[in-house]
Amino acid sequence: MSPSNEPNDLHALAGEYVLGTLPIAEREAFEARLANDPELQKAVAAWEERFFPYTAMVDPVPPSDYLWPRIERSLKASSASASRPIPHRTPSSHVPRRRLAHSLPFWRGVAGVSVAAVLAMSVMLTNVVTGPSTPEYMVVLLAPQTQSAGWVVQAANRQEIQLIPLGTFEVPEGKALEFWTKADDWQAPVSLGLVEPGQPLRLRLDQLPPLEDNQLFELTLEDDAGSPTGLPTGPIEFIGRAVEI
Repeated sequence: MSPSNEPNDLHALAGEYVLGTLPIAEREAFEARLANDPELQKAVAAWEERFFPYTAMVDPVPPSDYLWPRIERSLKASSASASRPIPHRTPSSHVPRRRLAHSLPFWRGVAGVSVAAVLAMSVMLTNVVTGPSTPEYMVVLLAPQTQSAGWVVQAANRQEIQLIPLGTFEVPEGKALEFWTKADDWQAPVSLGLVEPGQPLRLRLDQLPPLEDNQLFELTLEDDAGSPTGLPTGPIEFIGRAVEI
């Protein structure tokens, strides 16, 4: 491992540790170093904070008894295929991604927590290793009262977002969901339009400043034609802040 790559490699390793995908020997070695390495402790704390919103997306689901033998057979088959000669070697930069995908603890995490949440975390971890060309953001919109996730906002760049429903939401007759956003230094939130419950929505933010970390997004319940004042007037149904991934 070259010194120039070590900080990124250690940060990615901290992500795998928090996610629970490290093999037992690597995990024990990591924990031994973690006890006396403040920078590694900071990296672990950062990953724990970043992963926290995704735990609200789904409830844990216990795996069935027959799942582990199927996973082990699949992994053995994958290992046998990988051992056969291939025309070109996979670049070394992709090794961490392959190790994650073929790790038995990873698939145990998928089965025990949820496919959606763990894969979202894995995408974040992969971005650390490969380095996205532009900042990417994600927002989990939670219901304030129950802290249950209802929507996800994804942004592959700073000028376009996609609002994705995670379930259904009943809107009372004569009412509508209105989508809002506000960066920390803005004086007031800006409406992004009305939202159809259960329907994804893709939006360009050409008339707004570029998306930034910690930017607020929320869905409020307004009259069916939208807020009459241009500002949120109804109760907040879902709310969350952007996290750069």
